[in-house]
Amino acid sequence: MCAWTSQTLLGEHAFLPQRSMSPVRFGEDLARLVWESFSDFVTDGSASGVLGDLGHLDEEGVPGEKSAEEILIFLMWAHTRAVQLAFLSRVPESKLREGLDALHRAVFEDMIKHGTPANQIPVFEQRVGARYQEYSAASDKSDEAVGLAVIGHLGERGEGDLERARAIASEAIAVVGPLRDYLEDVDLGETPPSELPT
Repeated sequence: MCAWTSQTLLGEHAFLPQRSMSPVRFGEDLARLVWESFSDFVTDGSASGVLGDLGHLDEEGVPGEKSAEEILIFLMWAHTRAVQLAFLSRVPESKLREGLDALHRAVFEDMIKHGTPANQIPVFEQRVGARYQEYSAASDKSDEAVGLAVIGHLGERGEGDLERARAIASEAIAVVGPLRDYLEDVDLGETPPSELPT
C-alpha cells in the first residue's frame, strides 16, 4: 500500500485562494484541495460506501494502492475540469496550462514524499492522461457515464453499478461545483521568478 493513501497531505493551510494570484501558487493550493477531497472521498459519504461495497477498503477503512490511485486520478480530473470551466474564455490558455501543470507537479511531488518511487511517476502520469481523455468523453454523455468509467477501473462491473456510479458522481459534484462557482471571480496574474520550478 502506498504510504500516502493513509495520510492527509494538506500541510497547515486550507485552500483560500486570493482574488488574484499567480498560476503556480494557484496550482499548488489547488493540489492541497485535491488531497483534502481525496481524504474526504475515501472516509465520508456515499462514495466511501461504494469502495467498501466493491471490497476496496481494508479493515481500517484504507483503500488499496490501485484503488487509491484511481480515486486520486478521478479527483484530479474533476478539479481540472472545474478550473477549465471556470476560466473558459477568461484566462489565457498559457496561464491556465501553467496553473494546471503546477497542480499536477505538486501532487506527484507529494506522492514521492510519501513513498511512491520516483521512477513510477512517469507511468502514473501516462495513466492520468489516458483517464482524463476517457472521463472527458464520458462527461459529454452524463454524470453517470463518468461514474461508470471510474467503477470500470476499480474492478469488474456488476449489479448495482448505476447506483454506485451516481454516488461517485454526486460526491465529485458536491466538491467541484462550489469550486467552479468561486473561481469565476478569481484572476490569474503573472508568476514571479521566485515561484517558478527549479
